[in-house]
Amino acid sequence: MVKKNACIFISGKGSNLKNLINRSRDYSFPISIKLVVSNKKKALGVLHAKKNFIPYLIINTKSQNFENYLLQDLKKRNISIICLAGYMKILSKKFLRNFGKKVINIHPSLLPKFKGLNTFSKILKHKEKKTGCTVHFVDEKLDNGKIISQRFFFIDPSDNEETLRQKTQKLEYSVFPESIIKIFQNY
Repeated sequence: MVKKNACIFISGKGSNLKNLINRSRDYSFPISIKLVVSNKKKALGVLHAKKNFIPYLIINTKSQNFENYLLQDLKKRNISIICLAGYMKILSKKFLRNFGKKVINIHPSLLPKFKGLNTFSKILKHKEKKTGCTVHFVDEKLDNGKIISQRFFFIDPSDNEETLRQKTQKLEYSVFPESIIKIFQNY
């Protein structure tokens, strides 16, 4: 199998990155992670890249030229897909258009409900009966693109933001890799 070159964008601990790195070692998994990008210098997820000898970039999103530099680097590495895994910045329309390939995101709610930040507090505030996660294509609107996969669980009355986060991440670890497989089987 010829694997597609992937880049994973992170901002934090990188638990989804770690999971994708582990999955990418499987011969039948369709991507090989060639680059990790973080917008935060101290993102713990960068350690997963270092431990696995994956090149990484720390980008300064306040710099005017960071998108051009990043696009050149992605092209040089022949990146076919970007996976946003806890990346807490919005990619510009210009960046998405110029990349011109697949960009996917994992979001901790059942979209179209609860787009953006503070998802778990919104879920609790609205007294939802169930929640989960969504993998979707990224388009020019926030958490809006075509849905690839969703997975849900029922909310227990004792759940709080932290328990919802833990339960959602557990689902993410299966649905994100499954969505990547689905993309390369169907597209």
